Amino acid sequence: MKRYLLVILVLVCFLNAQTFENYLKSFDYKARTDMKINTVEMLTMVEEGEAVLIDIRFAEEYEAWHMGFSKNIPLNELANRLHELPKDKLIITACPHNDRANIARMFLVLNGYNARYLNDGLLKTADFLRGDNAKEFLEEYKGVKK
Repeated sequence: MKRYLLVILVLVCFLNAQTFENYLKSFDYKARTDMKINTVEMLTMVEEGEAVLIDIRFAEEYEAWHMGFSKNIPLNELANRLHELPKDKLIITACPHNDRANIARMFLVLNGYNARYLNDGLLKTADFLRGDNAKEFLEEYKGVKK
């Protein structure tokens, strides 16, 4: 039994490596642009129901502060929670800057999801949605929606 499990594990690792290798070989400037989304685009798509924002920070980070329109699936739980994500919408991954969001996006893409990462990061989004920047942000946000 252990031998069969080992064979299956090796096969899965090989197939994932092949998938990642194929992804790398097809990576170009368009792919580089398409993997990112900024705050204004993200907010528009989430509001219109075209996208889902996944906050991939640890549960403690999410509990301390989060965007009310995001869903928390920590990066270390993502593989076991794929069933919670819709295949018919864009999945936008986010963290404070974008390092973990990049990892999550890559995992999702390799598992057949349409995914982008929030290149502004959640900190920039929070800055957009507060204080003196609110007026400027709303003007830009409304401009994108026209």
